[in-house]
Amino acid sequence: MTTGQAYDLVIIGGGPGGLSAGIYAKRAAMNTVLVEKGVTGGQVVMSDEVENYPGFEHTSGAELAMKFLEHAQAYGLEILSQEVSEVEPGLNHHHVHLADGTTLDTHAVILATGGSPRKLAIPGEDEYYGRGVSYCAVCDGFFFRNKTVVVVGGGDTATEEALYLAKLAAKVYLVHRRDELRASKILQKRVMDDCNIEILWNTVATAIKAGSDGVEAISLEDTLSGEARELPTDGVFIFIGFDPNNEVVPAGVRMNADGYVMTDEKCETAIKGLFAIGDLREKYARQIVISAADGSTAALAAAHYVETQKSSSADSCAIPADLVEESAN
Repeated sequence: MTTGQAYDLVIIGGGPGGLSAGIYAKRAAMNTVLVEKGVTGGQVVMSDEVENYPGFEHTSGAELAMKFLEHAQAYGLEILSQEVSEVEPGLNHHHVHLADGTTLDTHAVILATGGSPRKLAIPGEDEYYGRGVSYCAVCDGFFFRNKTVVVVGGGDTATEEALYLAKLAAKVYLVHRRDELRASKILQKRVMDDCNIEILWNTVATAIKAGSDGVEAISLEDTLSGEARELPTDGVFIFIGFDPNNEVVPAGVRMNADGYVMTDEKCETAIKGLFAIGDLREKYARQIVISAADGSTAALAAAHYVETQKSSSADSCAIPADLVEESAN
């Protein structure tokens, strides 16, 4: 690969959204490359079990990610293992600069960099992710039916997830470092009224412990007295915030107060030819299937944009005008 190599589309990020975009882009006959700095498949690879993706009653995250990858590779999608250092918008082409000094020139860019849950940074958190430690109750709550779980956090997300888990688990402990929740009043009331939820005030988690079958206990400390204790539990759900991976989002792209990229219904940003999908994009819910849908939408929109760009420059290799309608068949 040489500096300044031109593409129709560069996809940054190889999770479900990015791979879905790659599939649709290749079906649209666009010259496309997907750039991924880590493991292709994204965070789903770390999920031990996935049971809410249509068509797969039960699969592992790694297996589902492999299916995405194999599908994209079947269309000949080029995948580059590199880190993107900067995305530089241009008038006729955008420029994607890689950490190794390479620059990719492209008509369109799809940002599929995802996001990362904020971590407690305590022993056992990373080691037992997917084996009792989770950052998504909707994804993993089913596996803790009639079991004991601990939810860490005090905001809207933590309380909403605690209420969701309370419908499945035998007992839910809500661990909060202060003596008052930060969640909205209506959510606070619902949590207080739920007899299946017990709030542990002025308490922080200091370690997560596990055995051969997964998480077995969580170590806690009282922030007022300093007293330490160990609470038996089958699972630990952590909701102390979620950060979009927006480091390479260029200036000029609108983001909300939490750093999520704002787009239109085509997943296009305020910069023409620059799209944002998946967990990077401002949206109502964050699920694998929604990220995949974002990828297909952005790829179809990008194909139309590239066709328009090429047509305006009298390029004879323009994408057929009926691409979007044909792709839906």
